[in-house]
Amino acid sequence: MNNKVTIVIPFFNCPFIAQAIESALNQTYQNIEIIVVNDGSTKHHEKIIPYLNRITYIEKENGGTASALNLGIKNSSGDYFAWLSSDDTFQSTKIEKQLYFMLKNNAMASYSNFYLINDQGSIVSHPQGIGFSKQVQFFKRMRRGCVINGCTVMLNMNVFKHFGLFDESLLYTQDYDFWLRILPHFHFYYFPEALVHYRVHENMGTKQHRIEMRKEIQSTIERHITKMNALVKSVLH
Repeated sequence: MNNKVTIVIPFFNCPFIAQAIESALNQTYQNIEIIVVNDGSTKHHEKIIPYLNRITYIEKENGGTASALNLGIKNSSGDYFAWLSSDDTFQSTKIEKQLYFMLKNNAMASYSNFYLINDQGSIVSHPQGIGFSKQVQFFKRMRRGCVINGCTVMLNMNVFKHFGLFDESLLYTQDYDFWLRILPHFHFYYFPEALVHYRVHENMGTKQHRIEMRKEIQSTIERHITKMNALVKSVLH
């Protein structure tokens, strides 16, 4: 496997950033580039300094996760894309196992299982990912809400050439919106092994912005509902 994988890490005032970078640097698969995009942070950026000679580091004004991901993608040279939130971590074999899985299946898009971790980085859950044996079940479930953890996703970079980048007007559902945009065109393969540690903590966005998130999820569902209904119908017939 000589495919290059770009890991984009959006960063905004996150105290866990060093652990995220370490987990990206410690991958068993070596042909990677790590792009950390500082999205207008006012604190914790000193934690990035020890890694500057091993990563690509970009600073920008605050614009949200989608804008940070997009800037990372625009500056990438990889064949595949992976996204790592600054408060989460990758298992050391994440890139190697998922890339091999994608190449074997000739997949353009895949997502994996994951564990929940706490502030200290200890695993506090059983595997949380959801796989579906039938495509129609997956489509029906995605029509109601997102079951794909963004940091478990790996995409062939050509997906962005076909469908553009994440929608920067969406502050919370840029990933859900993008998956719904590509679902009618690419099969989303599920890798059942847990490859990501997803951190649950008091300052996480999903806890801080619950009400705004709910509204944005609803409007994202409405934006795609006609297309998703047609997709479910096409699989049933």
